[in-house]
Amino acid sequence: MAALGEIMGLLRIHVKRGVNLAVRDVRTSDPYIIFTMGNQTLKTRVIDMDVNPVWNEDLTLSITDPDMPIHLIVYDYDRFSMDDKMGDAEFSIKTFIQALRLDYADFPNGTILSKVQPCRTNCLAEESSIVLREGKVVQDLCLRLRNVECGEIELQLEWIDLPGCKGLR
Repeated sequence: MAALGEIMGLLRIHVKRGVNLAVRDVRTSDPYIIFTMGNQTLKTRVIDMDVNPVWNEDLTLSITDPDMPIHLIVYDYDRFSMDDKMGDAEFSIKTFIQALRLDYADFPNGTILSKVQPCRTNCLAEESSIVLREGKVVQDLCLRLRNVECGEIELQLEWIDLPGCKGLR
């Protein structure tokens, strides 16, 4: 774990849901997601028998290097054998961090601070906006899974400032 003085702040990843995930059991799957960033690993709970799972779960990463991508792998939980991979994705928080560094104190609620377009180098399924909502900067992401026949994961990012951290400035 990084020392408090090295941490810029915390990134809350709100794992909303999966859409049209791959079937890995007879007619369905039991999905969960593992997120990794550097040496940090986070895991959602398993959703039983659902290829359109709703996690509605918050996971938190401590950020020391905003240039490091965040990787995720979706797995199908199997009780008696190895869990099956159901695709992977990665995303960058560079544009999100840049938006946080703006002086947005006087901007009205709902202001779009930045947009990220889908391209070959990211896993975005659609344009992603970084928006000021109730004084907080949030980014909604819809990630298309790679190395699998189908599936998307919907997330929302939110920054948490930590007292005693080096911050974003």
